[in-house]
This record gives sequence, structure tokens and C-alpha cells, in this order.
Amino acid sequence: MRLTGRRVSSSGHVVAALSVVLAAAAFSTTREAAADPAFAVTSVDLAPGKPVGRDLLFDQSECKGGNRSPQIYWRGAPVGTRSFAVTIFDPDAPGRGWWHWAVAGIPAGTDRLPNNASASGVLRKMGAVEARNDWDTDGYGGPCPPPGKPHRYIVTVYALNSADLRLRQGTPALMFEHEIRTMTIESAQLTFTYGR
Repeated sequence: MRLTGRRVSSSGHVVAALSVVLAAAAFSTTREAAADPAFAVTSVDLAPGKPVGRDLLFDQSECKGGNRSPQIYWRGAPVGTRSFAVTIFDPDAPGRGWWHWAVAGIPAGTDRLPNNASASGVLRKMGAVEARNDWDTDGYGGPCPPPGKPHRYIVTVYALNSADLRLRQGTPALMFEHEIRTMTIESAQLTFTYGR
């Protein structure tokens, strides 16, 4: 009987230990499922393998495009986000690169910008402000690289820890970028290419 009792006791300890392991695994799985998804940005207009539409290209010089800012969607913003900013930068342009767009002051509850948000007035209605791009215009200035090797364009969405940025409409994009970086919690990027 004592031997049987020990077996039951030993078996009971095994069952109890197994229960603890299973509960811990279930808790871990539940925490992973409940965790915020990674901060990421996508765009219908800039989908992988899809050519850049003429409507997104600059509307002067040799490009004659529509100069419409792309549709952008983001998800998984980190806790503590107070506002968002978006930039588009060409690192392959000669010199220090080329700023095509910088916008800040996008409200925290926002998770997307529609196509043509820059020129349509959508950003102004949100209370957002746009920088002066390197085409020397306020707002979005689309791609128009010189003929030759395609250029990369980096779209960055920044989750910021403040909604009170010291930026005004028409401030140069480089200054926007500096102010944005000082308040960034996390950023997400997508890169597209365009050449002529």
C-alpha cells in the first residue's frame, strides 16, 4: 500500500508539474497573441512589383506627372504615440540626398493617409504641417530622377512622443527631419524605386 501510495504521490507531483508547465505555455501564448503587432507601413500605390504610377511623379521638369502624394497605411504603433510624421527621402540623389516630402502633426488616432493627402487639403484639416521639399515647394514633390540608374525612395512613418512640434508650414524638410527624430519612439519604412 505504501508503495502504491508513493506511486500515486509521485504521479500527482508529475501531473501538478505538467499542469504548471502547460499553464505557463498557455500564458506565454496568450501574451504573444495579445502583444502589439510590429510597427509597419504599406501602400496600395507603392505595392511590391507594381510600377510607380505617373500620378505620383513630379509635375514639372521632364516628368510631367500628377504630383499626387501616395496612399499610406500603418499599423502597430507603439504605446505612448502622441502623433505621427511621414517623410519621403531619396538617398541616391547627388550630394546629401533629396527630400520629397515631410509632414508632421498627424493626430495619434490616424492610421492612414489617402492618395493626394498633400494637395487635397486632408492634412490641413487634420492640423498637420508640411515642410518645404527640395523642389522648393511646400508639401509633396514627387520623384523625377535624372535618366539612368533608378533611385530608391524611402517612405518613413514616425510614431512620436509629442503632438507639440515646433514646426511651421514651409520650414525646410531637413529641419523637419531633425525635429521629428528628437521625438521618435519608433519608425517604420518601405522603399520603392523609380528610374527613367
